[in-house]
Amino acid sequence: MDALVTQPILETPRLTLRGLRQSDAGLMSLYTSDIRVAGMTSSIPHPNPPGAVEAFIERATAPDATTSTWAIDATKGFGSELVGVVGLGDDGALGYWLAPFFWGLGIATEAVQAVVDHAFERGHAHVAACAFQDNPASRHVLEKVGLTVTGECEGFCVARNATVKTWEMARER
Repeated sequence: MDALVTQPILETPRLTLRGLRQSDAGLMSLYTSDIRVAGMTSSIPHPNPPGAVEAFIERATAPDATTSTWAIDATKGFGSELVGVVGLGDDGALGYWLAPFFWGLGIATEAVQAVVDHAFERGHAHVAACAFQDNPASRHVLEKVGLTVTGECEGFCVARNATVKTWEMARER
């Protein structure tokens, strides 16, 4: 049985951002098993251990979750039920990933913009995100939705088992 959605559904012209469901686990496992996805996030392991995606969905949909997590559902624009995930922490921390087949189509920008707008409508004073410096496409997405570089640091990437030079980015309401 699918989990109860705890955050609102967000609509854009081509996307529906909805709560995760256990039925998303297959596509999430497929996409996050790609090192091009996992290697550009801080927390997705590579390879993905058995049950990791299901456990993530369970944590993300728990009533006490501190991050709102949306499936990027592109059924109405591209015919695919799940193409990525975007999350917003109670502290304004933003994160996302997108399946490589859908890169370069503006989907990440559209989804992240919807979540940033939602954050500010809900009273967040700011949103913040990090992008690895060897992932300029992610920095570009964040800049397109109004985040600017506020600093540089090193972040740990589980998939690479290494620290990676990182841009810290933020936008105030």
